[in-house]
Amino acid sequence: MVGSDMSTTWKSVRKELNINAEDEAIIALEKDLIKTMVNIREEKGLSQAQLAKMCNMKQPVLARMETSAHFPRIDSLLKVLIPLGYTLKIEPLTKSNNIL
Repeated sequence: MVGSDMSTTWKSVRKELNINAEDEAIIALEKDLIKTMVNIREEKGLSQAQLAKMCNMKQPVLARMETSAHFPRIDSLLKVLIPLGYTLKIEPLTKSNNIL
């Protein structure tokens, strides 16, 4: 079991799982994207069930997206974002977003 020893550090866990800085950056971007999507839904005062209905999907699917149980495909993200009035945008990475 990975990290079962209490003295295990995150650095050693990442090494054992073969997670490098680039993978961590991708995971961070994915989490930020999902967090932003949840914030937008909440700012609009929508429940998961309401948004799921608007997106023609089942609420448990949306819940799995929001809890990062799995990272959704781009078409699934757009299926949620478009009814919220948003889209995805490709931007260059910069030092300010701690990726480069």
